[in-house]
Amino acid sequence: GGNGEDYDLHQLSYLTYVFVDPDQSIHVSDRGSHRVMKWMKDAKQGIVVAGDQGAGNSLKHLYYPLGLVVDELENIYICDCNNHRIVR
Repeated sequence: GGNGEDYDLHQLSYLTYVFVDPDQSIHVSDRGSHRVMKWMKDAKQGIVVAGDQGAGNSLKHLYYPLGLVVDELENIYICDCNNHRIVR
């Protein structure tokens, strides 16, 4: 927090969902940036795990990601809202 709204790796644009996994990493769906990011415990910036190429409908793009779940094998399932699909 405290880094303002934008698209850099230490910022979020429009946070819509948070998932905390067993190792205390935080996964967030960033609707404004059309990406999902993972923040390791105590990290100063996140890493992009899906999307981040702008809005689109190819397999490497997301278009307003909303909810997400991470399973015990660390597979991430993302509700890609405007593409009307679930992405793994």
